[in-house]
Amino acid sequence: MAATRATQARAAQRQVQRNTGRSLREQEYVHGNTVRKLAPAEEPVRHPKKEPHREPQRRRRTHVNYNTLRRNQEKALQVDLPYVILLVVASCFTLYICVNYLHIQADISARMNNIKALEREIETLKSENDAAETRINTSVDLEHVYRVATEELGMVYAGKDQVILYNKTESEYVRQNEDIPQY
Repeated sequence: MAATRATQARAAQRQVQRNTGRSLREQEYVHGNTVRKLAPAEEPVRHPKKEPHREPQRRRRTHVNYNTLRRNQEKALQVDLPYVILLVVASCFTLYICVNYLHIQADISARMNNIKALEREIETLKSENDAAETRINTSVDLEHVYRVATEELGMVYAGKDQVILYNKTESEYVRQNEDIPQY
């Protein structure tokens, strides 16, 4: 039974080779659960056209083309003066742009470093200023100021009838050019 299956498989392979001209190993794998029926591959039939009277002309043209091609190659290998001048000018221009770019980059990095140094200096000055303000605020004894003002200088608190409040809506900054109005 196994022998008949093997012979059937070989016969199927030969049939596929005859129909497609390729063996099963050369066939693409078919994905899925259904196998498609193989169709014989059709090759296009080519009919060469021969025109004997054009053969000598082709040979002559080919010969002329080789000579022309050789002359064009020789001309292409020769470098003429305008091309060299253009190449030198373009190279100098490119070099100039590159040098300027590097100069601008260096200038930018120097300015960035300068900005960082100034920011650090500002931070240290702010911290020193805050420390000095804290020292000043803690060094002043408000009880001593009150005692000296009331006892030695004769300061007294104003009464409620002596304090006059008024609203100025133009700005918060008060400039006194006139006397305070009486109510």
